[in-house]
Amino acid sequence: MLDGFHIVSWMTGALDKVRKRLWNQTRHEHDEEAAKRMRGVKYAILKNPDDLTGRRSEAFDALRNTDPRGQLYRSWQLKELLRTLLGHPLDQARTELNHWVFWASHSRIPEIVELSRKIRRRRPDILRTIELGCSNARLEAFNNRIKVTIRMAYGFHHVDNLIALVMLRCGGLDIQLPTPTI
Repeated sequence: MLDGFHIVSWMTGALDKVRKRLWNQTRHEHDEEAAKRMRGVKYAILKNPDDLTGRRSEAFDALRNTDPRGQLYRSWQLKELLRTLLGHPLDQARTELNHWVFWASHSRIPEIVELSRKIRRRRPDILRTIELGCSNARLEAFNNRIKVTIRMAYGFHHVDNLIALVMLRCGGLDIQLPTPTI
């Protein structure tokens, strides 16, 4: 089973590759106008449209005219479609995922076509994720808590002390320390 966050992160990774390729292409062609339009687009395309700030919103508005063939804008549209279809009921999501794979595989954007192959291969896992509505967010949070504890324990002389600290912080015990009296 997959997690919706990781599925969307595949798409944002491909979207960023498209942006980098187009940025390098405009720099090699010495197209100052296109380079100016692409400035500030990176964070605007990677964020959800609802979370854009003022300056990033302006950069996002210029997204349609960023490159001559509209590859970056079409890639962004595919990202948003993929992100939203993960929240739909299973039957609707299955239909939309089929449309998404078709549109992505025929987009003639190399990075997106490659991702469409990966999503086509993982389609049963993606549909299972949508069906079950499960997330591995708790596991990720638990792993992060352990990593933070390990950083806190830097300099401990014995690994037993590190293990004890991890068990104390992550074991679920609620130890009440005595309150100091003044």
